[in-house]
Amino acid sequence: MLNIGIIGSGAWGTTLSILLSERNKVTMWCRNEYQARKVQKNRHNDKLSVKHNLPHNINVTSDIDEVTKNKNLIVVTLPANTIREFFKNNKLFFSDTKYILSASKGIEINTGKRISEIIISELPEFDSKNIGVMSGPNLAYEILKGKVATATIAFSDESSCKSVQDIFNSKKFRTYTSNDIIGVELGGSLKNIIAIGAGFIDGAGLGDNSKSAFVTRGLHEIMFLGLAMGARIETFAGLSGMGDLMATCYSKLSRNYSFGYGLAKGKKTNSIMNEISQTIEGYPTTLAAYTLSEKYNIEMPIVKATKSVLYDKQEPKLVINDLLSRTLQEEKINKSSWEMKINRFIKSISDNFKN
Repeated sequence: MLNIGIIGSGAWGTTLSILLSERNKVTMWCRNEYQARKVQKNRHNDKLSVKHNLPHNINVTSDIDEVTKNKNLIVVTLPANTIREFFKNNKLFFSDTKYILSASKGIEINTGKRISEIIISELPEFDSKNIGVMSGPNLAYEILKGKVATATIAFSDESSCKSVQDIFNSKKFRTYTSNDIIGVELGGSLKNIIAIGAGFIDGAGLGDNSKSAFVTRGLHEIMFLGLAMGARIETFAGLSGMGDLMATCYSKLSRNYSFGYGLAKGKKTNSIMNEISQTIEGYPTTLAAYTLSEKYNIEMPIVKATKSVLYDKQEPKLVINDLLSRTLQEEKINKSSWEMKINRFIKSISDNFKN
C-alpha cells in the first residue's frame, strides 16, 4: 500500500481520492481548515451534488506537511490560476515526494505557461522527469458514481510514466501512457474553450450540424497551436485530445459547456458561476490561448470569437453565426508535411479503436 497525497478537495480531488484509495492510503488536502475537519468527520464532501462516502483510508487535512510528507505520489487538482502561488508558498514541503502529477487543466494567463511548467519553475530542485500530467474524458461526477473512465498519463521519463500508470490502473479507471506532455496538457486545457462555444450553440438552438462543425474546427485549432508549441499531432487523436473534447462538448455534466449554455440563454457571468459553484477553467484559458495564438502567429477564430463573448461582451449567437459563415481558407503550411501529419493522425485514431 502506497502513500498518496491529493492537493485539492473539489469534485476532481475527491473523485481521485476515492479511486486511489482502493489500493493506497490517501491524504486529501483542503485549503479551508473548517471544511477539512467537516469532511473528515462526516466522511463525505457536502459541496458535491453526487452522493458518495469517503473510505476509511482517506484522511482529510488542511496541514500541507501532512499531505506531502513521505508520499510516493502527489496529485494536484487545484484551479490553474492558484497553482503558482501554492507551490511558491509551499516549495519546501516536497523533498520527500517521489512523483508529482498535475490533474488540473488550464494555462497561466500572464505567462502562457502550462501547469507542469509552473510546477517545474517553482520547484527547481525537484527532478523534472518525475513531474507529469494526466488528462482525458474524465467527468468527475460520472466517475464518482462508479462509471468506467480512461485517461492519458504523460511524463518525459518512461519509467516514471509506467510507475504512475500502475498506481492509477484499476477496473474502473484505465490509463494509457505518453511522453508528449505538451500535447496532453494543451488538449486538456484548450478543449474547455471549445466546450464553452458548444454551450453557446446549444443555448442558441443552432442545431447539431452547426455544433459538429464547430467542435471539428475546434479540434483543428487545438492541433495547430499544439504543433506550433511542440506537441505531436497523434496526441490529439487520443484520450486527452479528441476524447476529452467530445466528453466536454457533449455532456451536460461539463461545467464549461453549462457556462456557455447559460450565457447564450442571457444569464450573467457571475450568476452562472454561482450556480455551477466550481471553477470554469475555460474562462481564463480563453484569454491565455488568444495571447498564445498571437505569439505563435496561429489563426484561431474560435478562440477569438469566444474571447469576444467573454471579455468584449459580444452576443454569443451573433458571434457563433458569424464564425460558422466564415469562408474557409487554405492552410498556410507545407502541404507535403501536412499530408504526412494527417496520415499519422488517421492511423492514430485507428490504433486507438483497436486498443
